Amino acid sequence: ADEPTGALDSKTGVELMDLFGKLHRERGLTLCVVTHDPEVAARTPRIVRLQDGRVTGDETE
Repeated sequence: ADEPTGALDSKTGVELMDLFGKLHRERGLTLCVVTHDPEVAARTPRIVRLQDGRVTGDETE
């Protein structure tokens, strides 16, 4: 999902990220969320940082 919370108000953005987390926990789904928002990124179990098309970091909870 490319910037899935970008056009949403903050309450709806939190609800969407909660839904993504629930799908991951309950159904084992893997979701790739692309964001520039550090608050959205902080809600994920893994962050892969890209710069100029290259991986510059990989952080796991």
